[in-house]
Amino acid sequence: MNRLPSWLLALAALAAAGAVQAQAGLKDKPQLVAALAARSPCCVIDGRGAASRQRDALDNAVLWRSTLEITPTATVIVVADRDQDALAIARTLERKYPGKPILAVKGGVATWKATTFALFARSADGGAGGLVSFVIPANTCEHGKPLQELRPDRK
Repeated sequence: MNRLPSWLLALAALAAAGAVQAQAGLKDKPQLVAALAARSPCCVIDGRGAASRQRDALDNAVLWRSTLEITPTATVIVVADRDQDALAIARTLERKYPGKPILAVKGGVATWKATTFALFARSADGGAGGLVSFVIPANTCEHGKPLQELRPDRK
């Protein structure tokens, strides 16, 4: 009986684990905060209907359409009116961009806003991760050191 070398079995197990990890999944607030604690998402895809978008806009979100082309450089977040719609969009994107982390938001826009607030609060408290980083220049016409630089990683 032929046996596969143990290194080959280990390699297959790692590949399977990576494939499972990269699969699109429906995530609640704690799972989203954990996933985004180290790195902000590259984009938020808004798969909600027009009435929902008008009632509760998501700033800087990309509107979902079947012909959407993106360049996922980090985690992709999908928000929709219904959990199953968010997951369907996430799975469609996963087929277009295999191996990229794509997360569907469980609970829609309310969960996403609570998640962004939690990440903002975490970065303001000096915790790891967050969505805030900007510079206040001393004078926009002067060169040199900025007056103040605010980053989520306090030191």
